[in-house]
Amino acid sequence: MHTILTIVALLIVLGIVVFVHEAGHFMAARWAGVRVNAFSIGFGPAIIKWHDKHNTVWKLCCLPLGGYVSIYGQEDMFNRKKYQELPKDKKIGHYLSVPAWKQFIIIAAGVFMNFMLAWVIYSADFAFRPRNVQLPVVGQVVRDSVAFNAGVKPGDVIVKIDNAKIKNWGELVIAKELADKHNAKVLVLRNNELINVTLTPADRWGLIADGSKTVFRKKGVFGAMYSGLRETYYQSKTLLIVLKQIITGERSSKQLGSFITIAQVSGHALETGFFVFLSIIALLSVNLGVINLLPLPVLDGGYLLILIIEAITRRKLGGKAMEISIVVGWVLIMMLFAFTMWNDIARVFGWN
Repeated sequence: MHTILTIVALLIVLGIVVFVHEAGHFMAARWAGVRVNAFSIGFGPAIIKWHDKHNTVWKLCCLPLGGYVSIYGQEDMFNRKKYQELPKDKKIGHYLSVPAWKQFIIIAAGVFMNFMLAWVIYSADFAFRPRNVQLPVVGQVVRDSVAFNAGVKPGDVIVKIDNAKIKNWGELVIAKELADKHNAKVLVLRNNELINVTLTPADRWGLIADGSKTVFRKKGVFGAMYSGLRETYYQSKTLLIVLKQIITGERSSKQLGSFITIAQVSGHALETGFFVFLSIIALLSVNLGVINLLPLPVLDGGYLLILIIEAITRRKLGGKAMEISIVVGWVLIMMLFAFTMWNDIARVFGWN
């Protein structure tokens, strides 16, 4: 039963996040007057398939671990001669028939929709779910720890860490992670007096929260929308920092996981509760948005970068070099997929 629940949770999470991303491309293409050949959830043979009045093929495929929107002529952006040789009637609805700024919107719309989904979910979470928030009040300071040696005392309120305002203990923990490799400038409130302290990098600062200092908080509509936007931004920023640390070797690449990790986390969240499950959908949507903005040729970020370069240089990119870069991009993506799968398999069987 647990395995079935895990699989169901994975399909729901991936289905929603992928559908929203591809729907962004689809709606933007329709708005721009570009034809969409196919809208697919999943890969492989189609389980369900139908045509709409615009002759777009809608498909639900047997391997629902992703999806795509096939936009008419998008593959010709690196072979414009092919487009120029098309007869006039074949250019109608072609991707290259619309100006570059509309092409930019079509490409960016998928990522935009992922961030919008995360924002809506986080906003709804803040609006409808009161939280018993642990305030950033220090209950104990471990002797001879970093915080102890810096002069932090029980009863201190952590106001800021590296200019980031701290409103609860969860934000303190995240800020500590972000300051993992540098001296953190911490602003402390003690007896109505603001005091600056510096906490050096360590696995633990030695701060223990005062468990009695909590408060239930439920936000209004505008407060929830602002908090949802802030949470979306914060999760995006955190992912970028983690990716940077993995690339530079500050974090272990073994932390990367594939859809097996997503399935396990999603299944656990679905068992825990509705809002927890929604937060996983929001987090995965943010991750998909951020990763798609990376400047690899096969990702949305790569295509956006090409359009920006073309706009600045006023020259159209193409030729053999671009074709090779696309192939290299796909190879890197497949290598990353294989690596994350190996991480998950090794973790499941205890090989690492």
